[in-house]
Amino acid sequence: MTYQDIQLDIRGDQQEIAVVRLTRGAKRNALSDALVLGLRNLFEQLPSTVRAAVIDGEGPHFCAGLDLSELQERDAGQGLHHSRMWHAALERVQYGPVPVVAALHGAVVGGGLELASACHIRVADETTFYALPEGSRGIFVGGGGSVRIPKLIGAARMTDMMMTGRVYNAQDGDRVGFAQYLVPAGQAVDKAIELATRIAQNAPLTNYALMHALPRIAEQPADQGYLTEAMMAAIAQSAPEAKSRLRDFLEGRAEKVRKD
Repeated sequence: MTYQDIQLDIRGDQQEIAVVRLTRGAKRNALSDALVLGLRNLFEQLPSTVRAAVIDGEGPHFCAGLDLSELQERDAGQGLHHSRMWHAALERVQYGPVPVVAALHGAVVGGGLELASACHIRVADETTFYALPEGSRGIFVGGGGSVRIPKLIGAARMTDMMMTGRVYNAQDGDRVGFAQYLVPAGQAVDKAIELATRIAQNAPLTNYALMHALPRIAEQPADQGYLTEAMMAAIAQSAPEAKSRLRDFLEGRAEKVRKD
């Protein structure tokens, strides 16, 4: 399978890790419509062996946002449909077949931050910086950022970024919640692959519940959330793999939780 401006590398003894690399390094991996559609198609067509994925960007930057050279004059209807195309593509990342770890470095800006926020885990290295320059350009986020980014850092911080052009460096971004891991420069991909390899060992139904059920439970009223949780817990524990893992634990064959 080939995708415009994307390299797909399937790794692991059982071909269980997909490393997805944006390959527009000369343009700081700015997101063209073709690249966005390529991401959608890729996540819809992942081989059945894949259990987790990593998204990375070639060169010194993860993704510097929308490719402004493609920005066209659109009427309201055209703009609406264009934004919804992005929504559908990034939804395939967030609610697709496998958990996704983003390996962040350099610019994570505008649409690049929207892409990162659609991933389930974010690993940033010390070169990473975050910005939402849409406000200064007279536009508004259109790739789901107004829904996903406030869930990471809060609406007030996102408002500040868009109104004032504030840029967060890697350390401050880690503090406010953009990433769950911060590593030395150049180590984000290795750490992301390490995490993806660990995630791929989980029971698939548990990973599915964490990707698809947990975000929805978090937005439900408590009484509905409890019911959804109970149903998901019942389904997950009924899987043959879950029963086998529980037997291994009870009979002393499974590794116990230990402090690092």
